[in-house]
Amino acid sequence: MTVVGLGPMGSKMAETFLGAGFDVAVWNRTASKTEPLVARGARRAASAADGDLLVISQIAYQAMYDSLGEARLDGKVLVNLSSGTPEELRAAARWVAGRGGTLITAGIMVPPPGIGQPGAYSFYSGPKDVLDRHTATLRALGDVVHVGDDEGLAMMYYQSLLLIFWSSLTSQMHAMAMLRTAGVSPLEFLPYARETFTQLGGDGTMGFAKVLAEEFAAGVYPGELNSLHMQAVGLGHVVHALAEAGVETTVPNALKRLFERADAEGRGHEGLGTVIESIRNPDQ
Repeated sequence: MTVVGLGPMGSKMAETFLGAGFDVAVWNRTASKTEPLVARGARRAASAADGDLLVISQIAYQAMYDSLGEARLDGKVLVNLSSGTPEELRAAARWVAGRGGTLITAGIMVPPPGIGQPGAYSFYSGPKDVLDRHTATLRALGDVVHVGDDEGLAMMYYQSLLLIFWSSLTSQMHAMAMLRTAGVSPLEFLPYARETFTQLGGDGTMGFAKVLAEEFAAGVYPGELNSLHMQAVGLGHVVHALAEAGVETTVPNALKRLFERADAEGRGHEGLGTVIESIRNPDQ
């Protein structure tokens, strides 16, 4: 195989493949980045298209186009773990197919230090029979999770989880910043933040990740015990408290506007899950 792109992620992938005993070639647009890996037993690839299995980790899909240029890809399998939009990935699959190759798209769900470690996994999409032929190799990086033939799906799964990751942790940052103004240490607050994250993903009364999924699947959002209108009023108090503390409120304010919009659309008597109907229909 050839690992194309030797930033922190690609370099760690190449190291992991080497550690697992695979024959690894490496290629990078800045050739000097190959030297540490060559010293560890990798080969220098003659070009980015050198090899039957190309594992690509670059900043964006345009980098793949730039790296491969006009090269033919007949019979080659490209596994691209770069980021892009789902439609960009679908277009890339057509581009690769037009040069005789097959693209498997992927999103790796750990930072570089986690590659190859317990709990690591990646989403993959594209032809499953092609992925199956290389699963034993790719498993060195982490568990292989095929989410469908549509090449855009791996990125949709990847970006969906990143959205949860970023927005959840940013809310924790807001919380810590507000509490700090009252002299509360972030480490003093940490046990409660951790417990909330844990409970939201669980099956108890606070297991809202499951509750929201089930409600959305059914299209019913019960609000008898805790209506969206109550949530919108409470969120208004949160934004006010943040402002009083002198903390930045752009994201919480946007969330408040979303709740208020769903309420104004006549669904304030329903539960929190009804907000997803406003998310799905932004132009109403």
